[in-house]
Amino acid sequence: MNIISTYSLLPLISSLFVITLGFFVWMKRPKEQLHILFFLYSFTISLWLLGTFFLFNATNELSQIKADRLIYAPVVFIPIFLYHFGLLYCKCEKKQKHLLILGYILAFLFLPLSQTDYFLKGLYYYKWGVHTVAQTWHHIFLIYFAIYFILFFLNLVKLYKKSVGISKKQIKYLLVGFAILDSIGPLAFLPAYGIPVYPIVFLSGVPFAIIVAYAIIKLNALDLKTIAVEVVVTVLNFVILLELFFSKSFLEALARGIVLIVVVIFSSVLVHSVKKEIKRREELVILANNLEKANLRLQELDQQKTEFLSIASHQLRTPLTIIRGYIELIGDGAYGKVHKPLKEVLKNMDESNDRLMTLVEEFLDITRIEQGRTKFTFEDKNINDLIDSVVKELSMKPEFAVKKLKIVWKPEKEITNIYMDEEKIRHVVFNFLDNSIKYSDKGTIKVSVEKEDNGYTVRIKDQGFGFNKEDEVNFFQKFYRGKNVQGTNVNGTGLGIYVCKRFIEKHGGHVWAKSPGLGKGSEFGFWIPGVKGKENSL
Repeated sequence: MNIISTYSLLPLISSLFVITLGFFVWMKRPKEQLHILFFLYSFTISLWLLGTFFLFNATNELSQIKADRLIYAPVVFIPIFLYHFGLLYCKCEKKQKHLLILGYILAFLFLPLSQTDYFLKGLYYYKWGVHTVAQTWHHIFLIYFAIYFILFFLNLVKLYKKSVGISKKQIKYLLVGFAILDSIGPLAFLPAYGIPVYPIVFLSGVPFAIIVAYAIIKLNALDLKTIAVEVVVTVLNFVILLELFFSKSFLEALARGIVLIVVVIFSSVLVHSVKKEIKRREELVILANNLEKANLRLQELDQQKTEFLSIASHQLRTPLTIIRGYIELIGDGAYGKVHKPLKEVLKNMDESNDRLMTLVEEFLDITRIEQGRTKFTFEDKNINDLIDSVVKELSMKPEFAVKKLKIVWKPEKEITNIYMDEEKIRHVVFNFLDNSIKYSDKGTIKVSVEKEDNGYTVRIKDQGFGFNKEDEVNFFQKFYRGKNVQGTNVNGTGLGIYVCKRFIEKHGGHVWAKSPGLGKGSEFGFWIPGVKGKENSL
């Protein structure tokens, strides 16, 4: 019996740990249903362990049977309290309301049955203790026990997968703590089926309490501060109150009474201010979690958008190419003589089709960049020839002649070949110069290239609309267009210079946009290093 008494200390120790944890959590918010349910769960676990302590120390068969049956009175509520706590924690109580009601009905059904011979009968003695022998209703009870435990863990795992940040960490620790208690603890039922079990299983409440306490304290320390302040304040007020009763004179009692009143007032103010601060911090934590979730969702949407643009652009490119082909065939007279009014219509159609094809290409460039599929081929190429071809091409545009613009471009003889991806650099020069033409009504556009800072700089200056400082900061963002030009060129998307920026960055360079102000012209340019790089993809 001495050996049994020694082993019985294990469930007693575990019981104290669990009830302390339950009380601690409940005291944080004694009116909240979630905290009440956790306390009830901890309380029933603690009663089971405490009852086991008395069972192991019972001196005769009758007291042992009574003790074990009394143990099952709280035990029948353990599964439903745990499941109910999980529903509140996961905020899915309404969705599983029927299962919750059924669980409570079964618990109250098993409560009177657990006190009969249909549930437990006789005793099984083993080396480390004693247990009553399971009967028919006990088998059914274990099925109920297992089902509600599994449902609890399924809900918690689902919440874990959806959570982020601090919440995810807290759920992870809760899962570990409950898994230890709810996987090792039920082994205590084995003696009911004639299988001896070492009493160490009753210590499962200790790691459970430590892990769950860690999750609450470490990952939700704000509530702990409130409790700590309230405890200190209460103890201080109680000590002063005791001194008041032990005063030796009226004046001493009066002085201590005044001190007590002052301390109580300051204590109330302190607790109120601490709670207020903690509430603000909790709101910040919630906002941070929501922001993190929103950010993840935005990343998913951005990826979906990129995939959609890629598919849509590829689907649009084919019919636009076919339309261009038919316009050319009609213009060449393949379907009969083309009259002058029809030629003008075909010209407008061709221009509109070209604009759409340019837009599709921009979308494709964006999707290739964001999906890392843009290939770069670096070679030694002549920058003067490249710029010269762009200037000649854009000088042929009708709007160039209508606006009577002038392009000043003089090749730099000292600069010949630059190690670059010719196609990408041409795209950048074309885009910058094309924008200068679009957003200038008159004047001169100067194009220059020069050696600078161990690299090469290309500048395109115009006397056009210009822009303010706000536009200067945002120009190279996706879909951004200057406020003063949004009504000028309705076909612009704000994608072109974003693509240019990414192309230049892949060359190891940088881009810029500058303007003295509205109506004072602008400068777009880029710099790329003169050192050879590697062929790469974006």
